[in-house]
Amino acid sequence: MGEEHNQLLLDNQLCFLIYSTNLALHHVYRQLLAPLGLTYPQYLVMLVLWEKDQLTVSEIGERLFLESSTLTPLLKKLETLKLITRQRSTKDERQVIITLTGQGEKLQEQAIDIPNQIAQAASCTPATLSELKQQLSELRLNLTK
Repeated sequence: MGEEHNQLLLDNQLCFLIYSTNLALHHVYRQLLAPLGLTYPQYLVMLVLWEKDQLTVSEIGERLFLESSTLTPLLKKLETLKLITRQRSTKDERQVIITLTGQGEKLQEQAIDIPNQIAQAASCTPATLSELKQQLSELRLNLTK
């Protein structure tokens, strides 16, 4: 195989490295989130709401890079789990406001150590993880321009 074909080797693909790393990361998250009764996408929604409560569906979608058609089933499930409430805005009926319940707020305490457990599983120094996050943020920004 010629040098020009090496660029087509699976292990030389950035996208595959990110994809396979994401699969491994999801496996670790699945184990950590199971006791909380959350899936990884549900956890992401909760992270957004723990950061700032009472957001619209579109605000959550913007933060997570998700369309409302993808987000709505997640929100309905979180409502069924009694972690959030969904209410139409009194200012604009087209908007739905998502609010944490008391149970949703309490779940944050159970999740507080998950980032540390992820860092431990990654076996990286805090500086390495910080640098990696910065590089991935730049990559995402460049790809979304």
